[in-house]
This record gives sequence, C-alpha cells and structure tokens, in this order.
Amino acid sequence: MKIPLDKRWLYPGLHVKRWLALIVLGIILIALGGGFLMRTLFPAHRYPPLIRYALLMSLPYTWRSVIFILLGTVLIVTGGIKLNQTLLRPFLPRGRPIVEVLYRYRRQEQGPKIVTIGGGHGMSTLLRGLKQYTGNITAVVTVADDGGSSGRLRRELGILPPGDFRNCIAALAETEDLMTRLFQYRFSGHSGLGGHSFGNLFIAAMAGITGSFEEGLEASSRVLAVRGRVLPATLTEVTLCAEIARFEGEELAGWERICGESQIPKAGGRIMRVYLEPEVPRAYPEVIHAILNADLILAGPGSLYTSVLPNLLVREIVDALLASPAPKVYIANVATQRGETEGYTVGDHVRALHEHTGYHIFQTVLYNTNDAHPLPDGVEWVRPGPDDAEWLHLIGEDLVDERVPWRHDPDKLAQAVFRHFFSREHVRVR
Repeated sequence: MKIPLDKRWLYPGLHVKRWLALIVLGIILIALGGGFLMRTLFPAHRYPPLIRYALLMSLPYTWRSVIFILLGTVLIVTGGIKLNQTLLRPFLPRGRPIVEVLYRYRRQEQGPKIVTIGGGHGMSTLLRGLKQYTGNITAVVTVADDGGSSGRLRRELGILPPGDFRNCIAALAETEDLMTRLFQYRFSGHSGLGGHSFGNLFIAAMAGITGSFEEGLEASSRVLAVRGRVLPATLTEVTLCAEIARFEGEELAGWERICGESQIPKAGGRIMRVYLEPEVPRAYPEVIHAILNADLILAGPGSLYTSVLPNLLVREIVDALLASPAPKVYIANVATQRGETEGYTVGDHVRALHEHTGYHIFQTVLYNTNDAHPLPDGVEWVRPGPDDAEWLHLIGEDLVDERVPWRHDPDKLAQAVFRHFFSREHVRVR
C-alpha cells in the first residue's frame, strides 16, 4: 500500500523535523541494543578500534544492550512528546497543559448522554455546569421567542429566533468567558444594528451561508468548539399563545387570549393554558433520536410557560419522552417569576407540565432548599407544597447562586445532578 507523504512536513519553521530525527535516532539505538543481544548468540568478527570505542565494546554485551535500548527509548519518548506538543500547540488554550486537556477531553467524550429541554438563561446556566462532566449534551431549545433582537431577525429574515440558541452555544463553548462576552455584546445606537446582539447576527449569518438554520447552528458550534449539540425543538415557525383568566378578588372576571411569547408575561392575570400555532408542529428528527438514546433527560430550569412548556407542546417530543427508558427529571426554578408563576409551589410547576402534556412524565424533581437570601419584591422562593412529597420524588439541594440568589449556581446544579443520578465514576473534569 502506498503511503502518501507531504513534503511540506519538511518546510522550515514547523519545528517538526528535529523531533522526527530524535525519534529515528532512538529507533537506531534500540536496534543497536538488540544487535548486541544477538551478538551473544552469534559471535561476529572483531571491529576496528574506532568502532569498538563508539559502540562501547569495552563493556560486556549485556551492559551495552541495556544502555543502547534505554537511551533509544528515552529519545523516542522525548521526541514523541515534543512532536505532539508541537502539533497540538495551536489548538491548546493558553496556560493549559496538554495532559490536562487530553484527559478532560477523553473523560467528557466518555460521559453520559444528557438531554436538556428548555430555553432562556436557565438552560444556559445548566449547560455551563454540565459541560464540566460530559461532552455528550443535547440541548433542546424552544423556537417560540419573538421579542427583542431575536424577534426582529425572525420577522425581517424569516429565520428561527436565535437568542436562546446564542445563550446555549456561548455556555457550551470551549473558551466560554470570551465567547460569552462576544456573543452577548449588544450594539447600541439608533442604526439598523442598534439592539442586536453579535451572537444573534453571527447565527443569522451562518444560517444564510449554509442555507438553513439547523446547518447554521451546527457550523457555529464547530467554529466555537462547542461541547455537545444545540438543537431546535421544531423547524416549524410557531407562535406561542396563552389563555389568561382575569380575576376580581376571588371572582372570575373574564378570559383573554394573548399571542406572542414576549407578550404573555406582561399580560397580567393567571395563565391557564398555553398552546402553539400551528398546534401540531413536526419535531426536529435529531431531537427524537437524542431523547431515545439519552441516559438522563432534564427539563428546566427556566420560565415554565415560555421556555420549558413550548418544547413539550410538540407532540412528537412527548411521545419520544414516553418511549425513552432514561430517568426524566424536572429542575424547579429557584424563585417564582412575575407574570407566570406567582405563588406557585414545586408541585404547581409539575402539575402544569402534566396538564399540558396529558401524561405524568416528570415524577422526580430537583429543587432548591437554600432560602436564606433576600429576594426582589414580588418574587418568592419556590418550595414544595404540603402534599407534594406524596406524589413526587423530591430531591432538595442548595442550588442558589450566592451573587444572584434568585438563579441557580451552575456548579452546584451540575454537582447535584451527577451526585443523584450517576455513579461516582463520572467525576468532574476541570
């Protein structure tokens, strides 16, 4: 078989030739050492004095063999390490040893398959923690967003809203700190770019270059070295609508229908039901495949009615969840959300999921127990109700971000997930 060789490996400046030469020299020395071993079995003619001196023939054959084999091994190992460092240096984060990067990569490559369902800041927080344990993450993201920069791009370019996808890609990127700042950078002023975030424009441009939104997401993930995948729940252009009840005291005063994900939390009243238009969108096939092959499925955290439930209103996703043997866990929000879940207990959140899907899919709930921090006015801690423990498997943990106590801490959240749902062999990789 002909082995293709590229003469560019010999170009100056690559710092490759020296290490290849060192490896070749090591191989020669090991061969000489093996030759000395053979000499003990098959005597040879006498060598000239110069060659005898160079080959250490004043020593016994056994010592000569050991010296040459050890020296050759040291040269091969040194050359191999230096060659690998030379080849990988352009792709290594600054200040990170190669062994650490390789170890983390291999551990994450072998990590469990986790599917997360949701959107918004809650999803990106969860992903930021999970990526320290596994690279086999599939984030299923809602496509109902219609506000802000995402809504403008959706209306003007006819693409799916990129905002939640931007947050998830930034959270899963290898160089997360830099990518988060870059992707979340928002242009100011009153020009056409005013109000748009760079990440939204980047994803929109990728969609235009590749020809479709899903391929644009995949290309964006490759460019940013994303650990895992970020997938849309559906490729259908959907609108989220809600039926809202108006009350005067305890009396029902009327009903109102509100359409638009960004308008629902502002409407006031009590959300009784949310639904999609069209009501039966097709699920993105890769999402179904990921759910059926998952080791764990997590819904939330995030806005109950505008981030989590829109994904579960896609009927084929619900069918896949019912068919999947993986444990299904709902991660309750730390605090209630104005305009959506005022006064809700942990059980109220899960009841809303069951009522909208028609099935008791999520029987296990991970919720926060740390309520020692003050919250903004109108926001309350989400706690279990009096009878929630009778019909739910409740797992309480300290999940609060000390700096922003109404949100989850990504490290605490991921540690709790792995402590309760995976064996100890899935250790954290930094």
